[in-house]
Amino acid sequence: MTTRLSFDGDWRATVTDDPLPMTPRFTGDSVDVTRYADVQERERFLAQTFGSRDRLWDTPDVFRFDPDSRKLVGVELQLPYVSADAETSTRLPVLPAVRRGGLRADEVRDFRHETCTVLCRAPGDAELICLRDLGVLDEPLEARIGVAPDVALLVQHGTVAGWSLTDPARYLTTTYADPAPGPPSPATRRLLTECLDLLTMPLVDDVVDGEPLALARLRAADESLRDQREDRHRADALLALIATLVEDYGKG
Repeated sequence: MTTRLSFDGDWRATVTDDPLPMTPRFTGDSVDVTRYADVQERERFLAQTFGSRDRLWDTPDVFRFDPDSRKLVGVELQLPYVSADAETSTRLPVLPAVRRGGLRADEVRDFRHETCTVLCRAPGDAELICLRDLGVLDEPLEARIGVAPDVALLVQHGTVAGWSLTDPARYLTTTYADPAPGPPSPATRRLLTECLDLLTMPLVDDVVDGEPLALARLRAADESLRDQREDRHRADALLALIATLVEDYGKG
């Protein structure tokens, strides 16, 4: 059983029995398991903790730890926009059962943890699996540590090789806001898949190149989200997710 994990830069943490109790926030760009509600609170949180964090022109995955207990107190995981093709996704190793647990840093020291580069999507986007690189597909995964509800770190050879988010539609929200308490509507689930298609390769390249069918899909998604009456909070989160694409390419 995996009890210690390695991160980038030979930084290590021990698996504990206490996962983060916070509800994940999925903005479409990242998965955040944090308590802060605005930029100012986030800056104070970062100043009072240690670990991996973003800096100017640099956005690694964020793992923050309390300096006294050395326990994990917050996570921000960046979603990659290189989506594995269907053939590649079928090579995904069988995911181990989730073992719920937190992390305790071996030492009080900052480090940097690279973001994942490959996104594997389960049918209907019931789960998003993000991998460090395609090499992860060549060997089995040995553990999945559930550091928060439906958020797990993927472990290979004792090293954090990626992460997964189960039922991402449930956790859709805008930045710094908690997700809506009820389950997502079927329309939201369908439009999450459409928005992720539009934002990942190869379809995003067609949007940027002005391909008529791709632009039609972008405009249709924007219109459907604006017209959706139910599950408005999640619909607004998806509108924010594709807003830049719509502004740059969908107005013509």
